[in-house]
Amino acid sequence: MTPLEVAAAVCVLLGAAFALAAGVGMFRFHGTLSRMHPATKPQVLGLQLVLLAMWLRHPTWTVAGTLLLTGVFQVITATVAAYMVGRAAHRNASSVGGDGDGTAIPGEDAGR
Repeated sequence: MTPLEVAAAVCVLLGAAFALAAGVGMFRFHGTLSRMHPATKPQVLGLQLVLLAMWLRHPTWTVAGTLLLTGVFQVITATVAAYMVGRAAHRNASSVGGDGDGTAIPGEDAGR
């Protein structure tokens, strides 16, 4: 194995670990605002590491350009999406009045 292949394997494993951590965080955290962090930060970092591994495996300018565009668009869209979700959750919590974070859980108010 060449050093580039070893670096690519390490990047894929680290990227997969970050993606797993994001999934576990989405499952374990309660509320919209708490779930925004694992939905964006570790997931984006994991994807960036996988993209880096792909480039290390095939280090050409064509591959680099495509992967760079993919990484930049992922960072931009994840940031904007997290902002919009947080804004909607904040507005929902403000309009309902209460100390919740705006998360609607189906069936929670069924008995009231």
